[in-house]
Amino acid sequence: MPTFDGEAESSKVKAQKEKRRKTIKLFDITAVILAGGLGTRLRSVLSDRPKVLAEVLCRPFLTYLLDQLSSAGARKVILCTGYMGSRVQEIYGDAYKSLYLLYSQEEEPLGTGGALRLALSLIKSDSVLVMNGDSYIHADLNSYVDWFSQIHRKASLLLAKVPDISRYGMVKVGQDESILVFEEKGMAKGAGWINAGVYLVRTLLLKSIPSGKAFSLEREFFPPLVGDGLFGYQCKGRFIDIGTPESYIKAEKFFGESKIKVVENNAY
Repeated sequence: MPTFDGEAESSKVKAQKEKRRKTIKLFDITAVILAGGLGTRLRSVLSDRPKVLAEVLCRPFLTYLLDQLSSAGARKVILCTGYMGSRVQEIYGDAYKSLYLLYSQEEEPLGTGGALRLALSLIKSDSVLVMNGDSYIHADLNSYVDWFSQIHRKASLLLAKVPDISRYGMVKVGQDESILVFEEKGMAKGAGWINAGVYLVRTLLLKSIPSGKAFSLEREFFPPLVGDGLFGYQCKGRFIDIGTPESYIKAEKFFGESKIKVVENNAY
């Protein structure tokens, strides 16, 4: 029996609505914090601890990330540790507030992608929220997760707008929020959107990362996904990283300001 165009269109709309109904929530997602960085550039001001334990207002930087996840309703967090990883486990143990903590300790530096691949067997959810352990953005993580699940997205980067992109590189996004191109740092100056170090990824994709080898999410995993299900979530929230002594010094002011409002996503 022939199918009329109207019937085909109706089926398509129904399928799209069904896909939208299958939303995911943060409490159902495993969160991973990449906490294995050596902090080489911070050695002049931070020589006795891993970068995630750098103190900001008398609290380890990692605590701010865990607070953000706990406040948003996350339940399970994997800490991918490396350099001096035992210190991290000694401080936090197997729980922090409402969070259940697991550890994936690398024996040699594996990079952001390699560390995530090492932790794959601990990830039980269909999607995973990944956070860099040396940066922070004031973002509504639940809105980010809702947005990610509205249509079929393979992976996404949370993007921050900064006044000078020269240190970070730039991410260009199309009208449909798909990522169009990554520009290397130093290629351009001025205001723009950057990778804020918070990702949502379908867990099955992580199997494509080679096991036991150093691998970069930023340079080797995400760029091949451009045009193939990679999207950018543009967020107005304030952003900071502690990758250099200069930016680390600014962290106290960043977290010390009273009642900083978490801003929901809206493209500029």
